[in-house]
Amino acid sequence: MDLKKMVGTLAASHVKSGMVVGLGTGTTANYMIEELGRRVQEEGLEIVGVTTSTQTQKLAEALEISLIPIDEVTHIDLTIDGADEIAADFSGIKGGGAALLFEKIVAAYSSEVIWIVDHTKLVQKLGKFPLPVEVIPFGSKQLFNKFLENEYNPTFRTTNDGKLLKTESGNYIIDLHLDRIENPKELADNLDKFVGVVEHGLFINLVSRVIVGYPDGPKTLEV
Repeated sequence: MDLKKMVGTLAASHVKSGMVVGLGTGTTANYMIEELGRRVQEEGLEIVGVTTSTQTQKLAEALEISLIPIDEVTHIDLTIDGADEIAADFSGIKGGGAALLFEKIVAAYSSEVIWIVDHTKLVQKLGKFPLPVEVIPFGSKQLFNKFLENEYNPTFRTTNDGKLLKTESGNYIIDLHLDRIENPKELADNLDKFVGVVEHGLFINLVSRVIVGYPDGPKTLEV
């Protein structure tokens, strides 16, 4: 079985009727959402989903999963999402799919967060995967220059036709090519101080458990 499908399907088993569920974005999360859709149709699972992107919303709607906007819930019981990198200390990088802002908002209001990944996403230290930073367009080149001065090795994320990529909030993403992040918390605090930074892809102290797909089967890591 595809490792992403394996962990996505397993993660969906943690969802119980009556839950408000945060639905992540990305290929691995899609498998989880598809399994939830199957359970809704075949098992009568009764849940309400909170989505982290338009892509996720469209998939959930197609599978007839009931949805509710983030601002209309009193709580989120469980959010299940993918990650681009997860370090030994369970800090993570997310935002490869440009949904980091919505993903972090949903995660922050969740009682529990499960990340689902294949084993190649596990690292000792974060940084090989470029760190996404979502910035407002106004003054974005000034921010880019500041990142250069700090030796963050920034690049603007672009679309296939070479235009600057815009997030669902109309912002730009600057990817920082850091190679190795020795202290994620310190870097997160530094990035938060730059005026114009909306959010960054460092997810610290947000995950409760990680379901990892290995060729010999899934393993669950408890934080």
